Amino acid sequence: MKIGIVGCGGRMGRMLVNAVLETEGCTLAGGTERVGSDGIGRDLGELVGRGTLGCMVDDDPSRLFEVADAVIDFSAPAATVLHASLAADTRTALIVGTTGLAAEDETQLKIAATRTPLVYAPNYSVGVNLLLALTEQAAAILADDYDIEIVEMHHRHKVDAPSGTALGLGRAAAKGCGVALDRVWCKARDGHPGARPKGEIGFATLRGGDVVGDHTVIFAAEGERLELGHKASSRAVFARGAVRAARWTHGKAPGLYTMRDVLGL
Repeated sequence: MKIGIVGCGGRMGRMLVNAVLETEGCTLAGGTERVGSDGIGRDLGELVGRGTLGCMVDDDPSRLFEVADAVIDFSAPAATVLHASLAADTRTALIVGTTGLAAEDETQLKIAATRTPLVYAPNYSVGVNLLLALTEQAAAILADDYDIEIVEMHHRHKVDAPSGTALGLGRAAAKGCGVALDRVWCKARDGHPGARPKGEIGFATLRGGDVVGDHTVIFAAEGERLELGHKASSRAVFARGAVRAARWTHGKAPGLYTMRDVLGL
């Protein structure tokens, strides 16, 4: 399977390149970077410390979508919307790990998914996706008597908050409770917000150092507290999961899928 990487010069992009190269049955279709990037024209193998591969970094994603069977995108919302349109036009499978997408951006992904397989997940770690399933299950059992709080921490360079994974956990908890997340969430508390309303799902966001990603879902009640958590120590787990998702799309019908579909959860 020929897999392309957009944003191949960043930390995550380089890990994705390496993950493709290390996966049996996969070949690297190419990689792109934004116009003006220092990486344009460099050999992808040299970019990730693997020697010459004869595959150069390009600044035109349309060329990549023409030759790839699947493209993995962990870029930025505006770029992801463009890539979704290219994926639909070329019938190329798209794996989206971009966070911070607005509702209108997600609508564009849904439109593209009517023409090609598209996997969109807040996190591509197998462990995190198991945590999502467990969170939904626990919320369905505990919802009436337990307060739900989600705590996340990431490195100082992360630009969106709460993280996409934290929001995904919130959606899982809300689904278990039978409510819409945006009707019960509390993304921040400051001053004198008053007593905690029953049924609220709270978020706490921490930033610092080089933390790859820590997430904890807390179910708190009178007399006891249940905590479900996941800690990532390397971005390689996200890269391997994304490549797994790309391989899974082979032969799949157009549609909007999640990592839970990929894993059969």
